[in-house]
Amino acid sequence: MLQKLTLLFPLWMILLCTGALFWSEWFVFLNQGSIVVLILAFVMLCMGLTLTFDDFRRIVRMPKAVAIGFAVQYSIMPLLAYSIAYALNLPDYFAVGLILVGCCPGGTASNLVTYIAKADVALSVVMTVCSTLAAVVLTPLLTQLFAGALVPVDSWLLFKQTLQVVILPVALGVLLNRWVPGLVQSVMPVAPLLSVLGVCVICAIVFAAHAESILTHGAELLLAVALLHGSGFFIGYHLAKLLGCQLQTARTIAVEVGMQNSGLAIVLAKQAFPMLLLTPVVGAVSALMHSLIGSLLAVFWRIRITP
Repeated sequence: MLQKLTLLFPLWMILLCTGALFWSEWFVFLNQGSIVVLILAFVMLCMGLTLTFDDFRRIVRMPKAVAIGFAVQYSIMPLLAYSIAYALNLPDYFAVGLILVGCCPGGTASNLVTYIAKADVALSVVMTVCSTLAAVVLTPLLTQLFAGALVPVDSWLLFKQTLQVVILPVALGVLLNRWVPGLVQSVMPVAPLLSVLGVCVICAIVFAAHAESILTHGAELLLAVALLHGSGFFIGYHLAKLLGCQLQTARTIAVEVGMQNSGLAIVLAKQAFPMLLLTPVVGAVSALMHSLIGSLLAVFWRIRITP
């Protein structure tokens, strides 16, 4: 039952975000202090609980696939985000948000979508771990590179925030898995569902806080994030196939590249760009869009097992 509820991730995202738009009072009270940061840290902790040191050793056994996904994640996606923002002439607050999404690591939901698609879940986990660990350095640097011409970017602040809300919770989860495996196994059945709901709640909070702006600029934002994530899925898949990857591997790389950690983008936007009040909105719309695209693609691939 818990697994079935987890697989309904896109439905929960749609329901909570729609509810937040029209009944914002249900969520807006959570948009204060460190609540959103704590929710994301909890989501990343749940991710860490699923990992063991063996997962990190797998990297050396599948270097080609990991390298392809990593390279596309941190080169094509930031460049795409910048290009789309420029082509659509997005205002600075939305452009910075889109660039921040493009510079973030693979999303935790990518592992779930990979599972639905019957692709390589183990590879997805390894790729998510690699891009997440690298995010502490690459996300601030790439954001500085692509968004620095639009607004001042404090890369050191971004570095510290990424370390706090990503690396530390994931590391704690891995260590708990090593030190108290019995306790971790007892909570593991519910951890994926809690992670999914955590991401949905973060997005709902942002939707509630900026409901009027989202309703006003919704079409513009949906187009921008659809182009970003759709291109990520497309390029990730076809580049992997071009470089000789097997079908399952290509699908896994496509999901990992196309789905960003939008929750992280929201938190970084709120803390690093406090004067750009609408910047976190892009991360919330992004989470909704890549969840829908990824889930639909996964179902299509699950039905169409052969290429």
